[in-house]
Amino acid sequence: MVVTDDNKLSIARQCELLSISRSGIYYKAQGENPLNLKLMALIDEQFLETPWYGARQMTRHLRRQGYDVGRKRIRRLMRRMGLHAIYQESKTTVPNPGHKVYPYLLRNLDIARPNQVWCTDITYIRMQKGFLYLVAIMDWHSRKLLSWRLSNTMDTDFCIAALEEAIEKHGTPEIFNTDQGSQFTSMNFTDVLKHNNIKISMDGKGRWMDNVFIERLWRSLKYECVYLQAFESGSQAKEKIGQWIKYYNTQRAHSAFGEKTPFEVYYDLPVNGTLDNQVEHAA
Repeated sequence: MVVTDDNKLSIARQCELLSISRSGIYYKAQGENPLNLKLMALIDEQFLETPWYGARQMTRHLRRQGYDVGRKRIRRLMRRMGLHAIYQESKTTVPNPGHKVYPYLLRNLDIARPNQVWCTDITYIRMQKGFLYLVAIMDWHSRKLLSWRLSNTMDTDFCIAALEEAIEKHGTPEIFNTDQGSQFTSMNFTDVLKHNNIKISMDGKGRWMDNVFIERLWRSLKYECVYLQAFESGSQAKEKIGQWIKYYNTQRAHSAFGEKTPFEVYYDLPVNGTLDNQVEHAA
């Protein structure tokens, strides 16, 4: 918003009008150092095994691995990764206090058909030198991934882009379930749902089980794809994750569905069934 070559307003005056410091416009964000990136990778792996670990227990775990780290440092890294203990803290995500939180609508609900309920979540994706965030939208009944996006920030825009793509390709669900993270409680995100007459459901505080299927998806994705790679760039991460998601949708059979894939369940196809005119939506 600050124009450096404006002849009418000086930079100092523009910063004053915008209520920001002049030094702030010259600040360039610094990436995490190699040790912090290593710690974030170790935290990510351990959190999949022990999602109840808060900063205190995660610090103890890392110290036992030989890393001389303090709790404040680990707390900061976990917050940057979007990780919050599911038992030790009062809530799994920190919503914006100005955003409306909607009730949980799935309790005792019989979810028996595609597009009845969709859900979403964000996870941390480690890179060789840095990290990205991944958002995915899943059909609850079939477990099919409907859309996904990668971003280098935890903003709302990439979540909205994934939502709009899912609606464009697959229509609208009756209910959309999220956690209480600020990305999903924001008016920009919920307005898309309201505009499409979709009922909004949000997990209760500390209730990671309310969105259990997409939590299981993250575990599978990381062990079967992310941890086996050393992504050097965002484009490489996008390519490899995209390949795994296509495999997950169209080849990875689920015992709960009689060995059908999410693609076959979503489109009500027999095992090894095909749907030529819709196969492009599988990924």
